[in-house]
Amino acid sequence: MASKGIYVEKVIVIALGGNALIRKGQRGTFQEQVENLIRITPEIARASRSYRIVLTHGNGPQVGNLYLQQEHTRDVPPMPLHACVAMTQSLIGYMIQTAFSKCCPELRVNVVPTRVIVDPGDLAFLNPTKPIGPYYDGAQVEDLKKKGWSLVMVPGRGWRRVVPSPKPREIVELEQIRTSVERFEVTVAVGGGGVPVVKQNGSLVGVDAVIDKDLASSVLAVSLNAESFLILTDVEGVYLDYGSEKQQLIREIRLREAQELLEKGYFPPGSMGPKVEAVIEFVRATGRKAIIGHLDKLEEIIRGVSGTIFKP
Repeated sequence: MASKGIYVEKVIVIALGGNALIRKGQRGTFQEQVENLIRITPEIARASRSYRIVLTHGNGPQVGNLYLQQEHTRDVPPMPLHACVAMTQSLIGYMIQTAFSKCCPELRVNVVPTRVIVDPGDLAFLNPTKPIGPYYDGAQVEDLKKKGWSLVMVPGRGWRRVVPSPKPREIVELEQIRTSVERFEVTVAVGGGGVPVVKQNGSLVGVDAVIDKDLASSVLAVSLNAESFLILTDVEGVYLDYGSEKQQLIREIRLREAQELLEKGYFPPGSMGPKVEAVIEFVRATGRKAIIGHLDKLEEIIRGVSGTIFKP
């Protein structure tokens, strides 16, 4: 183990997709989520022998369910959405620590609650797009809209609530994260994209939104001067014509071509689009590679033999 205060050059930022916590068909109980994490923590632990690891994660189902609990509890003061984001950061961070303690108790894992500054004038506040919470059937839609919710139809799954998703601008706890990276093998940060805050009268104030965790993870990876940025998801990588008979996995792609495909709408805004945008921003800012690949193939991704590799 590294001594206290050591400076570490090689840092990898790994953004965990939602399937790291909740697999398709699961309810998302605490035990299910911990067991899912236990499946992937051994590979992360092995990677920590060569790199300092910074883990980020989403929180869409968790924050949505927590917000529902808040609304349905009549005798308890409800918490705003940004507070629910903060609560899920601690919850999921604790689950990650629990998973590591079961597979490799000697590994030092630190969780850094993180706020992320957004622009109060971001147009996302006028156009909610970020899905949170469970899926609903058509019979529930009208009642949900009466609450003032914005909903979108997800083909084959049902209706889902969407909330504003402003662009991340700055990581508030960046120095605390840097200190953690120097002292711990694994640092968990920017959970759920970070708690969204805006500058107001000289202070930072929470706003009701959910920041895309991949975009926030990219900002963090750039700020940490990371060796590489990995996004782990439930597919092998980035595909052209995904879901069709012609779908084709992209094994390697240059920055300019990736930007052109993104601008032409090849990657849907609700799924692969933000991931591609996030890795493009990292590669452009650092001149280093980024990879999107399958959650269960971390070791192969690090070796460069799996996933879609984005190069300058």
